[in-house]
Amino acid sequence: MLTVTFLGTAGSLPTPERSPSAVLINREGELILFDCGEGTQRQMMRAKTGMMRLDYIFITHHHADHILGIPGLLETMAFQGRKEPLTIVGPVRTAEVVDLFDRLCYYSRKFPVRALELEAGDTVRMDGCEVEAIRTVHSVPSIGYCLREDPRPGRFNRERAMELGVPPGPLFGRLQRGDAVEVEGRVVQPEDVMGPSRPGRKVVYTGDSRPTLEIEEASRGADLLIHDGSLGDEMGAWAVETMHSTAGEAAELAKRAGARRLVLTHISSRYSDDVGPLLADARRHFHEVLVAEDLMKIEVKLRAR
Repeated sequence: MLTVTFLGTAGSLPTPERSPSAVLINREGELILFDCGEGTQRQMMRAKTGMMRLDYIFITHHHADHILGIPGLLETMAFQGRKEPLTIVGPVRTAEVVDLFDRLCYYSRKFPVRALELEAGDTVRMDGCEVEAIRTVHSVPSIGYCLREDPRPGRFNRERAMELGVPPGPLFGRLQRGDAVEVEGRVVQPEDVMGPSRPGRKVVYTGDSRPTLEIEEASRGADLLIHDGSLGDEMGAWAVETMHSTAGEAAELAKRAGARRLVLTHISSRYSDDVGPLLADARRHFHEVLVAEDLMKIEVKLRAR
């Protein structure tokens, strides 16, 4: 299971309907948070996502609407008795931010928090997947992230295994785990009975950014691209000046990259009453697109091949 919960989808200013930026991924029960705007811990409670299985917070940049939820989240975890370490990942100067929050929560927090600064191309390895930092372009140092699962084994050909003399039972399991087995003096290799490997899932999160070639390359064939879609195409000049993206620009990138699905987030408050113009701009280029809403959930399914 891989579920994406949009905890906060607002642009630079929150609105009554939208909280500041935060996106949570639940991957096989492990929680991974991308950005942490103010009030994120309350949004997690509202969405009933839990928070104690959260081991990594990936920050795209240090604007207030992407980081001010961290102290409150740390405090809430502390009150709930957390003991396990937590890692806050981000671009240059993330260690300074973590040190500041560490001092704010000094008396109540009983678990270690460490900082990890990444440059584009660096990766964080987790069980069954990795998160790679992507170069993005914003008004301050920033990075996006690509969560990429490990390839899955191919399908097991039961009939072929039995033709080769392998009896049903434990030897089937060993072959599926990648081990050779010996049957009546002959060695049967996993590749004799296993189909080609199948891709894992890929989710890309840009944070605040202009469209970049690096985002496009990272999004090649992505199951889900979560892209800055702050503005309508009529605000293109302002998007360039503020270093955000329009809905149409994000959709054009998704189409070029061959992404399977696009979600626009970081929605400007000027679209509080109607996101229709954003959808219309995007769907001129790419049909499989949604505008994120707070507490919206999307399940990213495994591909058959």
